[in-house]
Amino acid sequence: MSNYLLRIYHKTLKLPFGRHLFSMMFARKAPYFKSIRPTIRELRPNFCELTFKKRKAVENHIGTVHAIALCNGLEMAMGALAEASIPKHLRWIPKGMTVQYTAKANSDIRIVAETSPDAWQCGDLPVKVTGFRSDGTPVITGEITIYISEKPTK
Repeated sequence: MSNYLLRIYHKTLKLPFGRHLFSMMFARKAPYFKSIRPTIRELRPNFCELTFKKRKAVENHIGTVHAIALCNGLEMAMGALAEASIPKHLRWIPKGMTVQYTAKANSDIRIVAETSPDAWQCGDLPVKVTGFRSDGTPVITGEITIYISEKPTK
């Protein structure tokens, strides 16, 4: 396996509490990710699924999961997908995000990010992101556009 993030992911899965350990390590890349206390449940090229619990720290004034906590989960899932998928000669940076709130987020949350395997080319890449309630109802859908370019030669 040549991808550094997938190597780390599979190594940590062999350890006790490996998913939580990996999730904490990945969340340190962008410390704000830690605010939702996510757990990456599945990571493979072009796919990431994570979960986080509905708790007081991520709630809004009406007791549902706050929109920004949901967006934070979407961005983390997209970032893990991108790092696990992008060819070694390319790099990426987020360019934009559009979301639609489709239902009340009144339970624990599951986030899924997906993209096509043949999409990793220079230019804009839209990554599909969706958040679900415990009962499977989508609570947020969106697209995060990342800009892909060649890594500079050293």
